[in-house]
Amino acid sequence: MLKKADLIAVFEKACKPKRDFRIGVEHEQFVLRLDNTRVPYAGKSGIKELLTFFKQFGYDKSLHENNKLIGLHDPIKNQSISLEPGGQFELAGAPLKTLDEVRAELTLHHEHLNAASKELGVTFLAKGFDPYNTRDSVPWMPKGRYAIMRRYMETVGTMGLDMMTRTCTVQVNLDYSSEADMARKMRVGMALQPLVAAYFANSAMVEGKDSGYKQYRTLVWQNTDPDRSGILPFVFDDDFGFERYVDYLLEVPMYFIKRDGQYHEMAGQSFVDFMNGILPGFEGDFATLADFDDQISIAFPEVRLKRFIELRGADSGDIEHMMAVTSFWVGLFYNHAALDAAFDIVKHWTYADVQDLYERVPHDGVDAVLCVKTVTSWMQTFMKVVSHGADL
Repeated sequence: MLKKADLIAVFEKACKPKRDFRIGVEHEQFVLRLDNTRVPYAGKSGIKELLTFFKQFGYDKSLHENNKLIGLHDPIKNQSISLEPGGQFELAGAPLKTLDEVRAELTLHHEHLNAASKELGVTFLAKGFDPYNTRDSVPWMPKGRYAIMRRYMETVGTMGLDMMTRTCTVQVNLDYSSEADMARKMRVGMALQPLVAAYFANSAMVEGKDSGYKQYRTLVWQNTDPDRSGILPFVFDDDFGFERYVDYLLEVPMYFIKRDGQYHEMAGQSFVDFMNGILPGFEGDFATLADFDDQISIAFPEVRLKRFIELRGADSGDIEHMMAVTSFWVGLFYNHAALDAAFDIVKHWTYADVQDLYERVPHDGVDAVLCVKTVTSWMQTFMKVVSHGADL
């Protein structure tokens, strides 16, 4: 039977010496027909054909669910292709040493996308929110967990289905060396997420017209599921550490469990009950560390702790956009002086300060104000911190 100490150990064992720090970038793009409608899974030039086309680029391992192709993995480069619920095409990049390697990975991937576009007659669009299609017109991908999430999302929030089908992001994954290093990076990352969302906004259009918002994607996340998304208040506590994050994960309602390759709906149930072997319908079945990995994956805060720190707040965009987002976070997190300087600034910001900014960013964008300074002014400050301290 798993104990809480076993769950804490998952994060403790992920600590790395600085020499082993890596940079991982995940990014998503919409796949469109020439008329800007979304591409379905099946049929001519559908998502299944797109995945099949990508096999020629070294993605030798095919991932299936119920005999349907749902993803690919390149074991040599250690990178993967996966599908978001509405067919958003995601590259989960390899853990790389330098920003130059990240750029090379992104450039090669876009060359592959261009080849697929010519062969299949589809286009790829990197935006934070689908600017053309309605929620009801987006096709769903044949993944069991998405069917469960879809049903549950309709019972919480108002825009969870939009999050699943009409948003795309670029996520930067960075390492931590100790519990204290993790806590400092989570504090800085969580404090700066609203600024990054506003500064790298790329989601103003909705269903063919200006939405009236500068950054619509964050508005969607704010109305998705308060139990598992947003700014986490306890990260701003001085005693924040691995145990407190585990406590949070144990409070997040479950979506499912996976047994024998099949997803079983457990939406709203308690992972603690699962650990204790009293999950309804699965009494006597005790949670494993693989189940805990699933639990980690269904919490969606603006900064997520995994076996690395996942910075999730930026809209998707082109290569230069993604490199700018990645360079910013690497410059802050992987240089000790820069991280210290950033922490010395944000340690004076309360959760209430950051939450207030977070709520105003969708409408106000870079004009939103935190502690009498605009997002633009604050980002200029942090860009100086990066440029003065980062060894990129």
